[in-house]
Amino acid sequence: MFNFFKKIVNKIKGEEAKEKKRQSVPKEELEEILIGFDIQYDLIESLLKHLGDLVTPKQLEVALLRFVRGESYYDKTRLKTITTKPLVHLIVGVNGAGKTTTIAKLAKLSLKQHKKTLLGAGDTFRAAAVKQLQLWGEKLNIQVISAKEGSDPSSLAYNTIESAIAKNIDEVFIDTAGRLHNQTNLKNELSKIARTCSKVLKDAPFYKFLILDGTQGSSGLTQAKIFHETLALDGVIMTKLDGTSKGGAILSVLYELKLPILYLGMGEKEDDLIAFDEERFIGDLVDAVFVEQ
Repeated sequence: MFNFFKKIVNKIKGEEAKEKKRQSVPKEELEEILIGFDIQYDLIESLLKHLGDLVTPKQLEVALLRFVRGESYYDKTRLKTITTKPLVHLIVGVNGAGKTTTIAKLAKLSLKQHKKTLLGAGDTFRAAAVKQLQLWGEKLNIQVISAKEGSDPSSLAYNTIESAIAKNIDEVFIDTAGRLHNQTNLKNELSKIARTCSKVLKDAPFYKFLILDGTQGSSGLTQAKIFHETLALDGVIMTKLDGTSKGGAILSVLYELKLPILYLGMGEKEDDLIAFDEERFIGDLVDAVFVEQ
């Protein structure tokens, strides 16, 4: 499932790894491998500080499970339950992270649960983004609320939720802009959209999900922090993990932001969205570390 880790191991070792497993790995080599996975160094130090010079698969697995299930992380990395109807999802992230495609994937999951779904094309300054969401809407047979190019995205969000209320919609997914080159304007715009959502929902809670490009590795954390500081995010969806070795950034998101990882985007099709499973994730990481040539 998470075999992207094996790519970086192969690169470090200089040849294709075979499936035979080693019984232990020297701590220094383990550190190098984990750095190659794009896990933050201070997190690596924290994971390994109580381990001996030779580390077994079980020891690494226990250290990782203690981290993801630790008291300071576990409660904070569970997605809070919201029962509001319509259940609104405000989707944020930088341009190119895969927001629009991920919205289509989330909408497809909603349809599979037999929920009435509505989409809002809130990236009103990019005609291509609006068109892309409309095409997904046509493919999935879901209505997309849009506005003229350059329209106020807060008004679009308001109209989308108002329409959802009027039509007894179950779930709403609203796209947003992601122009990080002008952080102040982006922060102000997203804050205004969030306030608008709260207003039309009469202060009922709603979800704010960040779409994070997995190919960015730990450098994506800078982006994530900006969005989290602005919106108090509820969860993260990592995308483009079908073609990267940097899946270790998942651990860095947990470590830095203490936010739940909800799904992993593993491709471009509307079904290529996998619910994050921390045990399988850790199992794959450990397997990759202890592969013997």
